[in-house]
Amino acid sequence: MTAYEELQVPVAGGELAVLRWPAREPDAPTVIALHGITSNALSWGPVARLLDGRVTLIAPDLRGRAGSSALPGPYGIATHADDVAALAEALGLGRVVLAGHSMGAFVTALAAVRHPDRFGPLLLVDGGLGFPAPTHLTPDELMTAVIGPAMDRLSMTFPDRAAYRSFWQAHPAFAGAWSDEVDAYIQRDLTGEEPALRSTCRIEAVRTDGIGLFDEEVLTAVRKLPAPATLLWAQRGLMDEDQGLYDETRLAVADLAGTEVTPVAVRDVNHYTLLTGEAGGTEIARHVLEMSGA
Repeated sequence: MTAYEELQVPVAGGELAVLRWPAREPDAPTVIALHGITSNALSWGPVARLLDGRVTLIAPDLRGRAGSSALPGPYGIATHADDVAALAEALGLGRVVLAGHSMGAFVTALAAVRHPDRFGPLLLVDGGLGFPAPTHLTPDELMTAVIGPAMDRLSMTFPDRAAYRSFWQAHPAFAGAWSDEVDAYIQRDLTGEEPALRSTCRIEAVRTDGIGLFDEEVLTAVRKLPAPATLLWAQRGLMDEDQGLYDETRLAVADLAGTEVTPVAVRDVNHYTLLTGEAGGTEIARHVLEMSGA
């Protein structure tokens, strides 16, 4: 696993935990990368390795998760977008490439709209392009539709780290795709003491953020982007099912003509392995390097 340093960066209400994988050269470009709704910064570890020190990669634990779990609300996609802008300012960064996976892609799009001088180009990784919520669903039913079993995990306890590892290794998305980097990423999510380890993710934060994915400001962000964006979409879904979050039909319905978004299919990966697997991570790293000019 590629070495990183951990920083604490001031944001509204406290400090954001941030991982930084430094470039080999001091004048190399910097890229900020954002994780998904129940994830953490170490999900970008495989991409950091594949970037091979050609850029400095900065990935925060978003508010309410992992090292930033203690940060209070209010939560929501707009709060994350403003946190990322505060992070860029605190680190003295100029305009940088901003990338995001899953929920992080929605944060990426909204951050670029709310802070157009800070971010661009943009890389949206299996997220960022939303669809209106079904009107017949309650908020809790909507959350089940969005992330399903992930919400149940947040209320579970585990006797030890090996049990948590086994829980994730049984996930269909990681069948045949486990690695030391994936293990480090999922272990970062744990807090507490044996025999009652649990996820660091605050349920209130996850619930608020999940429902917030359907806010009008979030849904319309991709049509207002001040910078070009690439949407890398996975062929397969969250449970490694044949249907991914996006496909040609859904993208056609979304009608991206006239927007700054270019969709690119990534075959033979699912929602998770697009970021954490070798093939998906290589594709992400290639786009990051091209966008940053590294």
